[in-house]
Amino acid sequence: MSHHTYKHIELTGSSEKGIEEAVQNALAKASETVKHMRWLEVTDTRGHIEDGRVAHWQVTIKVGFTLE
Repeated sequence: MSHHTYKHIELTGSSEKGIEEAVQNALAKASETVKHMRWLEVTDTRGHIEDGRVAHWQVTIKVGFTLE
């Protein structure tokens, strides 16, 4: 069994469509430079309101990745 050491970062993604897409947007952007991402934890969810409706969602996540 291999042992892993993880480092984690905090990201905030946004989306006009929904919470899940906000998470996917954050992960997609991070994957351009962060390798070996393994887990995530949603730590905060917010919405921006315009004209009485949700204009976009913001989701903050912790992302863990293995160190080489």
